[in-house]
Amino acid sequence: MTRLLLLGCNGQVGWELQRSLAVLGDVVACDFDSPGPRRADFSDPESLRALVRELRPDAIVNAAAHTAVDKAESEPERARAINATAVGVLADEAAALGATLVHFSTDYVFDGSGNQPRDEEAPTGPLNVYGHTKLEGEQRVRASACRHLILRTSWVYAARGGNFVRTMLRLAAEREELRVIADQIGAPTGAELLADVVAHCLPRVQADATLAGTYHCVAGGETNWHGYAALAIETARAKGLTVRVAPDRLLAIASSDYPTPAPRPLNSRLATEKLQRNFGLRLPHWQSGVLRMLDEVLA
Repeated sequence: MTRLLLLGCNGQVGWELQRSLAVLGDVVACDFDSPGPRRADFSDPESLRALVRELRPDAIVNAAAHTAVDKAESEPERARAINATAVGVLADEAAALGATLVHFSTDYVFDGSGNQPRDEEAPTGPLNVYGHTKLEGEQRVRASACRHLILRTSWVYAARGGNFVRTMLRLAAEREELRVIADQIGAPTGAELLADVVAHCLPRVQADATLAGTYHCVAGGETNWHGYAALAIETARAKGLTVRVAPDRLLAIASSDYPTPAPRPLNSRLATEKLQRNFGLRLPHWQSGVLRMLDEVLA
């Protein structure tokens, strides 16, 4: 039976991957806080080498990352250890085993200029430590020459755990006015969608090395954080939940009005034609996944 090593199993994407990968084989799920030998400490990359050598998986799916974008500015070495050094170790071990590595990356490898979707060949130019370390992780995977599938995504959410929607709904129930950024454009992408895409694509990459490489994977369409918040708040209002903020008091603001330690890209649009063409997929519109998530969150 195929053995799959899933790392970062308790995160939003990792949690969904536990479900989606189960149909492909024996899933060994590990994370930072897993007990005993299942502990995967990404701040100690060499410990990952020992874990991979012990388990000898046919595929490694890495859903672990240092994703605290602002915090990464003040702890760049930790971010680099998790997002780059550890990823390089996994890639080298995958190459040695002949295993396939699935790794998630981000729109933050780009500088966010312009207003057109970027394809996989577009020049990179990260704006912050998180983006730089994620780009280095990608580069280490490619340099290892292991068979790999790198999926760049953006604005990831899930019903489980904290997310942007839960924050907006809480604030909308407490305040009469909300100010939300409207000049950052992207596509909210569900962890469930990402997990299903991996389960679809991984066996194909294992069977056909010409399909390996870097792909963009985001939901269809585009919005900004203000539009995303408006959909969530109006859905909650329609369901009869407590919403204090009136529609005309949900105010659109610029990123410059809400400075953060780490600058964010304004244009997070990613072109997904390569993924859809090579794997015979059709990625759904972002609203469909968000509305389904809202049904669960607001139940």
